[in-house]
This record gives sequence, structure tokens and C-alpha cells, in this order.
Amino acid sequence: MEIVFKLFASLSDHLPAAARRTNALPLEVADDCSVAALIDSWSLPPRMVHLVLVNGEYIPPSQRAGRLLTAGDVVAIWPPIAGG
Repeated sequence: MEIVFKLFASLSDHLPAAARRTNALPLEVADDCSVAALIDSWSLPPRMVHLVLVNGEYIPPSQRAGRLLTAGDVVAIWPPIAGG
């Protein structure tokens, strides 16, 4: 099934070069793919995966393994951001 995978800030370096302009990548995933499995498959550093949204809904770390994706989902991930 197809989803849209979005990485922001320093995590966008993990996307193919062509996808970095929009921070989005259409992606084929298995029908039983969870949010945690998607994160693992991209080898994203766990300490850098801070804010995870699926269709705009926050998915806390404790729910990522059990939250299965469905066709058309948009998964957006941000690292921790510091500012002043």
C-alpha cells in the first residue's frame, strides 16, 4: 500500500535528494506495517525521532509499535528542536 512519508529538519537528510525539497516521499509499505516498523526500516536514530504524527494525530512512543498504517496515511516525523 502507498503512504506519504515526511521527514523534517535534520531528519530530512535521510530522504533521497529529490524528496528533500518537499520533505515528502510517496512510499510503498507492507499492509501490516506499523509506525515503529517504518521508523526502524529507515534506520532513523531513536533519539532523533521526537514528534511523530499520522494524519496530523500525535503518536506517542508507547503506541508506535501497535499503530498500523493504512493506505493513504501521511506520516510526519520531527527531531527534537531547541530554540531561544
